Amino acid sequence: MTSSEFAYTGCDNLEVMAEAVNYNRFLIDCVDKHVTSPEVRILDFGAGSGTYADLLTERGTKPDCLEPDATLQESLRSRGYHVVDLDTEPTCESEMYSLIYSFNVFEHIKNDQEASEQLTSLLRPGGTLVVYVPALEVLFTSMDVKVGHYRRYRRTQLNRILRNAGLEIVESRYCDPIGFFATLAYRFAGSDDGSINPRALKLYDRVVFPLSKLLQALTGRFFGKNVLVVATKS
Repeated sequence: MTSSEFAYTGCDNLEVMAEAVNYNRFLIDCVDKHVTSPEVRILDFGAGSGTYADLLTERGTKPDCLEPDATLQESLRSRGYHVVDLDTEPTCESEMYSLIYSFNVFEHIKNDQEASEQLTSLLRPGGTLVVYVPALEVLFTSMDVKVGHYRRYRRTQLNRILRNAGLEIVESRYCDPIGFFATLAYRFAGSDDGSINPRALKLYDRVVFPLSKLLQALTGRFFGKNVLVVATKS
């Protein structure tokens, strides 16, 4: 995958999503439970403005960052992150990663199969990949258009892509079931320009998302606003 294959046009939405405290904590919890020691080698794939890298660093583990946007790269470097060259392949196992996470990135990549294969090549044997993406094409809205999404995913679709890359699926589920209905409502009544209302986002994050997270145990196989897949390299 080259930087020209990665399109992102929604930096203002990135800034708004940084205020989604419970949502962001949920995502970093999905990574943190796979961190075996503070020294474990971790890669944030599609690090963006560093929201998740910062949260993980606050917990005592600083990841490397892979981010194709030049402006965001400079921001990450200015905060002390090692920014990985998009086209650099590891030459030995010590340069590979034990854990890679990618939150809401695959949908921006035209060739997501190639990207998953590249990530597999960066993983050590036994390493873990955590991928979180928007779910279900029925939820495709002006927001997806604004930020340059090529697609939304079915759970089985993402499973197949990662298996084809040589990974073994260990966890696969839909997340945020209430968000499914909220996004469906946004599709028919939301902003035509794809913007996020910061006040509505904070209300959802503080009041609704904690309940939605609890419901995932019942709805994870069937539907949700996002898909979470954890896979390992044998």
